[in-house]
Amino acid sequence: MANKDRLRESRADTIINATAKQQETELMKALYKVEEYLTGRFAKGITLTHTKQWYLKDIIHELKPYFPDIDLHYHFEKSHIRPDGGILGIKSVKDNTLTYPILISEVKNQGTNDMRAREGKPKQAKGNAIERLGKNVIGFRTALLRESIFPFVCFGYGCDFEETSSILDRVSTMAMFGKLNKIYLHNEEDGRFNRGSFYFRAEEWTADEMFDIMKDIAERAVLYYFSKYRENHFIDFSN
Repeated sequence: MANKDRLRESRADTIINATAKQQETELMKALYKVEEYLTGRFAKGITLTHTKQWYLKDIIHELKPYFPDIDLHYHFEKSHIRPDGGILGIKSVKDNTLTYPILISEVKNQGTNDMRAREGKPKQAKGNAIERLGKNVIGFRTALLRESIFPFVCFGYGCDFEETSSILDRVSTMAMFGKLNKIYLHNEEDGRFNRGSFYFRAEEWTADEMFDIMKDIAERAVLYYFSKYRENHFIDFSN
């Protein structure tokens, strides 16, 4: 490959990475707003937790009591799943053996053909960022099999996700053939469809747009846990 071609590719990668970092920043802004909202919404005193990753060993430890007859295995102590926005949860005052996720968030970019067109370059094969996302989705879906909700959301953007792109059907497949740009929090058909929410389009997402969606998921997830385990499982009313 000629040096000038390498430089152009390097420049394209730099722009893509910068855009991705900007979207991650917007995601974190939205997440902080969600935390602020929940703190005010549930003023009685829920304790929010936020972790950057979920270790496979911990997922399996939490699943085993619920599925004692199922083989569950991992290879390495440090293996983990790390979503872009981390795992936001609520802390129990009675049971510290379980994680209670209320929001698992990702943001993904895919597509460079719009950039290549502006540079007069030919189209190339569409990317596979969405396939890489699939591993995380499988892991989180499995981790939440003990619950009746799947508080997962992914915001995708880039020219590969414009309305005329066949890549959208790859996303729909990952969403268990659910509609895109729609919240699916509660599982359907006796838990067989734990879809999660997939918001995909060509344009980048703003923090305010992501906040509205993330807030809805997280708030209703808290209410779900209150309904299943009772409020006093998460709030110390003795104080």
